[in-house]
Formats: sequence, structure tokens, C-alpha cells
Amino acid sequence: MISYLLLSIPTAVKMNGFACLPSFTASDFFFGGLAKPGLTNNSLGSVVTPANVMQIPGLNTLGVSMARIDFAPGGLNPPHTHPRASEILFLLSGQLDVGFITTANVLVTMTICEGQIFTFPKGLVHFQQNNGNVPAVAISGLNSQNPGVQVIAKSLFAATPPVSDNVLARAFQIDTQEVDEIKSKLAA
Repeated sequence: MISYLLLSIPTAVKMNGFACLPSFTASDFFFGGLAKPGLTNNSLGSVVTPANVMQIPGLNTLGVSMARIDFAPGGLNPPHTHPRASEILFLLSGQLDVGFITTANVLVTMTICEGQIFTFPKGLVHFQQNNGNVPAVAISGLNSQNPGVQVIAKSLFAATPPVSDNVLARAFQIDTQEVDEIKSKLAA
């Protein structure tokens, strides 16, 4: 009930960093973007279409969001984390290898098929990869209206300002030329 009451507070008031709506319509609670497949013709062969408070203002304070993930054959949703949410992934079609890494650096992984669900605990690094010969589509539910996402490789190798080549070279036990190569591939 509180979330609906907050919708009538003047716009100067913010909750969770988002302005409360002084008035609203049904469209503030609607988003049709998950109905359409995303384009997977990119270097990773996957695309995530989010449905969170940025697309649906009425989600503010409700503590939920969703996303659609489309995968080409071989497509990867690279290692990433959601700092503010746990995730439950429902596979609509295809087959995915999924996994997360515990805080004790243990990999928990399995292959899921159409109609199956896998969960990723809040804040843990996780991934999904389509190792099948046909496209795959998944829907994820997250227990935050703004779960955030931090893609590990981009966070380290495409930060602004950049992380020192020496730091990355020592951390990954590679030379600075390899660091520069990786950075050039991840540049916007």
C-alpha cells in the first residue's frame, strides 16, 4: 500500500533515487519491450532487454523487475553481478549452460533446458551461455526495481578513467601488451 501512496507525493520527493510520481496513468505501470526478440548480432551473441524502474516508473519501491535475454547459438551473457538483487532465470526456449561462483570461489554450474529454472544469489558473479545449435530465450526475475549490473570484464578493462595496465597485468598475471589488447576489444 505504501508504494501507491508515494505516487501522490510531489516530484521533489525522491525514493530510491527516483522521483515519486505526482500523478500517474496506466502507462507508468506498463512496458511491452519484452515481447520482441533482441538483436544478437554482436560480439557476445546475446542481448539483455531490461524491464526495471528505468522503463517502468511505477516499479519504484515495488522491489521487482524482469529482463529478457536472447541468445544466438553460442551466445554468452558474460560474467556479471547484480549488486542489489538475486535473480531467478526461466528458460523459455533452447538450452543454456548457467553458473555462479560462490564467495569461496566454487563454481556451481549446470545445463538447463526449456521450461527449467535456475537461481543466482544476490551479488555473486554469474553467467549464461547457449551451447546449443538453435537460439535460446530466457526471462529473468529480480527482487529489486533497480538491480544494477556490473559486467566483470568491462568493469576492469573499460573503466573510465582506466584501471592501470600494471594493476591489471599483475592481477591477471599477463603482460601489459595483453592488457592493451583486451582493452581495445572492450572499448565502446
